[in-house]
Amino acid sequence: MSEQPDKRQKLTENIEQRQLALQAFLRKARPRRNRLASTSVVGSALSAALTAGPAFGGTKFTTAAQGALSLEQSSTVWQVLCLGAVLASLAAAMATNLANSHSVAERVSAAETCNAQLEALQTALTFGNLSVEDALQLYQQYTAPVAFVDGLAKPVP
Repeated sequence: MSEQPDKRQKLTENIEQRQLALQAFLRKARPRRNRLASTSVVGSALSAALTAGPAFGGTKFTTAAQGALSLEQSSTVWQVLCLGAVLASLAAAMATNLANSHSVAERVSAAETCNAQLEALQTALTFGNLSVEDALQLYQQYTAPVAFVDGLAKPVP
């Protein structure tokens, strides 16, 4: 029974270390998730906008764009608009595929969930009547889905 406080303290330290690792991961992953999502939305919208002008305005639109850009040939307007639409669409597709292939949103959600669960576990372990064995089982259950988070973070001095 004398080992119980030592085990409780060690588990508490492990929880704190895991939370530091999760928070470090989230500081990097959240902005990446947001950048990829924004790039996808903006690229798709820009691609649509670049193709909507000629689609709805027809030759009046291209003539106006030709005059506004001081271009000699109307075909240049079409080339610029098509190239812009292709590049914007490509950026959107790449951002979407990168986000999906790396499961960025799912990983951020899993890390956020685990961090919240560990916070509750820490509170229950500190103030509740939770046994160390039960707490250890919950710790393992909560951290298993975030095995992709690199090791344990070093404590901040």
